[in-house]
Amino acid sequence: MKKLGFGLMRLPLLDEDDVSSINQELFNEMVDLFMKCGFTYFDTAYIYLKGNSEKSFKKAVVDRYPRDSFVVADKLPIFDLESTSQMQDVFEEQLERCGVDYFDYYLLHNVSTKHVSKFTDIDSFKFVRDMKACGKIKHIGISCHDTPEFLDNILTKHPEIEFVQLQINYLDWMDKNIQARNCYDIVCKHGLKVVIMEPLKGGALINVPHDVKGLFKNYDETRSVASWAMRFNLSLDNVLVILSGMKNMDDLQDNISTVDNFKGISKEESNILNKAVDIINDTSAIKCTSCNYCIDNCPANINISKFFELYNTQKLLNQSHSIAMYYRNYVSDSNHKKPSDCLKCNKCLDYCPQKLNIPDNLDKVGQLFE
Repeated sequence: MKKLGFGLMRLPLLDEDDVSSINQELFNEMVDLFMKCGFTYFDTAYIYLKGNSEKSFKKAVVDRYPRDSFVVADKLPIFDLESTSQMQDVFEEQLERCGVDYFDYYLLHNVSTKHVSKFTDIDSFKFVRDMKACGKIKHIGISCHDTPEFLDNILTKHPEIEFVQLQINYLDWMDKNIQARNCYDIVCKHGLKVVIMEPLKGGALINVPHDVKGLFKNYDETRSVASWAMRFNLSLDNVLVILSGMKNMDDLQDNISTVDNFKGISKEESNILNKAVDIINDTSAIKCTSCNYCIDNCPANINISKFFELYNTQKLLNQSHSIAMYYRNYVSDSNHKKPSDCLKCNKCLDYCPQKLNIPDNLDKVGQLFE
């Protein structure tokens, strides 16, 4: 299987503020190119785009291609479930949304310390074992945003796990919070395959500081900024597939070119990436990947990731007037809540894979713009 997977957490939208407004025509065209070039892996989840990801996948892939021409991964949202019967209902709904009789890869979504009771009290591991036994799951996995120690313990207790989905990119590789390398090493120790998510850190490794772009271009002006991040991950062993959320044809074509013409990272290039990490860490403000799990659970309905993106761009461009104007225009719409509308309920903290203090960071945004 070729190593580029189509991550369906991010899809082309007709309205960036409405996750239900998927540009199905463009998505279909992207799927056609993806499949034509020999790529077959699609990754979705129950909560992605408020359920529209699975439905859009069915329209673009299942309704238009034979079942044996692609593989699909889906995830059980254990953090939102309370009973075994609820698990069964959600699973059957996922099969229906996706239009398939079985999932090639099926993961317990965000297995973490915070959600231990969700996969012990209702025994979600037994559930997926049962679904595999009856042929509705081919391979069992987990996605994880936790410590290496936690991951090691889970993999030791549950030998039924066949693969692990981890956030890995050159910025998080040695990060003390994400600990991507240590988590990767744990998975390899257990002899399992890794599915890589967030190789571009939600686009943050495309919108890098000018000094980083200069480093890359001075070394090889023919390569895209994104290709440096993708090649870092392609250079790792034990990788089943690398997921990328592609929102336009240019993103897709660039990734296809990088994978099909892959050359490993040299020692000199590795040193350049290390310099890039130092520069990004010195200039980055809020390390948000725009997964939007927080937004889906925000009672104030604040578009958190958009505000963090504006904040980071403003810092990167050093007080751009145009960014400040965009912010003012955006919040002037009565349908758009401001950062200062945060209720400080802290619900978002339970859902952030990056472990960001979201309320505090919203305060920073408010102080900068309001």
